Amino acid sequence: MPSPRMLTYAKMAAASAVMIIGGPALVLYVMPSEEELFNRYSPELQKKVLEERPRRQREMQEFFDQLKEYSKSDKPIWVLQEEDAKRRRKEAVRAELQRQKEEAARRASMLSEQLEGQISPARL
Repeated sequence: MPSPRMLTYAKMAAASAVMIIGGPALVLYVMPSEEELFNRYSPELQKKVLEERPRRQREMQEFFDQLKEYSKSDKPIWVLQEEDAKRRRKEAVRAELQRQKEEAARRASMLSEQLEGQISPARL
């Protein structure tokens, strides 16, 4: 006859196996697939999802490409991402300043053209 301690260990092992194996199995059984979820969407929402799918796939592919590039370096990925974000912010600021300069130059040329049109040769 097994000792009471061995019976307790056997019960705990059986209960652990049921929880470890049965829990995820129950989740997989209850959780609907992506296709089932998509079919539950309204037709308008299905159309919107289908239209946005290529953009999301492109963004995901760009993200993976960046991760591949970052992995070639010896630095940690989060450091490289931060450096890349700083570089992009600087480029955005530089582009905005360039756009503002072009806008100011365009306004100045428009103003000078208007002023030239107002001064007629008869006034001189």
